[in-house]
Amino acid sequence: MLFHTFLSIFATEIIDQEYGNYYNLTPTGYALLVAVMLILLLGACYISGKIREKQGKPPISTKQLAFCSVAIALAMVTSYLKLFDAPYGGSVTLFSMLFICLIGYWFGLRTGLMAAAAYGILQLVVDPYIISIPQMLTDYLFAFGSLGLSGIFRDKKYGLIKGYLLGILGRFVFAFLSGVIFFGYYAADYGMSAPVYSLVYNGSYIGAEGILTLVVLTIPAVQNGLSRVKALANA
Repeated sequence: MLFHTFLSIFATEIIDQEYGNYYNLTPTGYALLVAVMLILLLGACYISGKIREKQGKPPISTKQLAFCSVAIALAMVTSYLKLFDAPYGGSVTLFSMLFICLIGYWFGLRTGLMAAAAYGILQLVVDPYIISIPQMLTDYLFAFGSLGLSGIFRDKKYGLIKGYLLGILGRFVFAFLSGVIFFGYYAADYGMSAPVYSLVYNGSYIGAEGILTLVVLTIPAVQNGLSRVKALANA
């Protein structure tokens, strides 16, 4: 009883007979969430800076911060330009995942992961759907954070395409796990097992946006333009 009273300060439980119970954050909950995430991000930035200092590498520059900020802002804007909106979360957007993957392509894995995690936090603050803390971490911090894996292929041939594929695959893996673990009870409504339901549901919107983006990335003018932006970002 005491725990539920304490929890009510930060989140309000929504009882929904059709879709199941979930939580919405209260203003106090939002403030606490933002504070905790800022502390985590600042701590990650500090640790990352110390590691780079020991390696004899310069810290993240003002130019990198500017490029990351613009990419995250574009991702947020395009995340609202939806071509398709799935009923229980997820959507086909106008290349929002690409803008986050670009950060890893520009600056590498560490910066890519940090920026992608920050984007996941923004998505959580702007449009939260929370049924538990593990689900929140899986759907927002880990799933969106995985887009930063694009940095692995920063200096490889066709690095952007390979990085984008790896980034959306990472997001799909966590979305799939969330679908099986936290939303598997919807599967019975469609006569499917939880893994098959999660595979179809999450694969549909992530796959559709991925295919659409890859088609655009194969256009020579787009490739040349993005290569120039990368050169400018690292000049």
